[in-house]
Amino acid sequence: MDLDELSDRTEIAAVLTRYTRAIDTGDFDRLDAVFTPDARIDYTESGGIADGFGVVKPWLAEVLPAFFPRRMHTLGQVDIELAGDEADVAAYFHNPMPMTAEDGSEKVVEFGGIYHHRMVRTPDGWRSRELREEIVWKRT
Repeated sequence: MDLDELSDRTEIAAVLTRYTRAIDTGDFDRLDAVFTPDARIDYTESGGIADGFGVVKPWLAEVLPAFFPRRMHTLGQVDIELAGDEADVAAYFHNPMPMTAEDGSEKVVEFGGIYHHRMVRTPDGWRSRELREEIVWKRT
């Protein structure tokens, strides 16, 4: 592995971290440094929407805090397949989120899965042009 590849892998890992921090902290404007403006995002496996970044970003800002006021991702193994200025990235995740149950008590909903990103090198660094969330398991 040469220094350019190490640098690319480090930058891609930073994009993944920016994504989870933006979602977990509710700083959804930080997603502008994660996705390309024309990115396609698919959250349908977890009950969400699939659409362009311009539609998904405000949807996240409205829906996530309403259902899950606190969020916390943990990323596990990350597989990066580099091909020039593009990369296919699979990042394993665990995402427990407390919410208020119908009886007023708190319950934790957990998702485990894989984020599948198609990353591209842009003038501003690596960005995700496509994200598909694969849910492997869910616990409520």
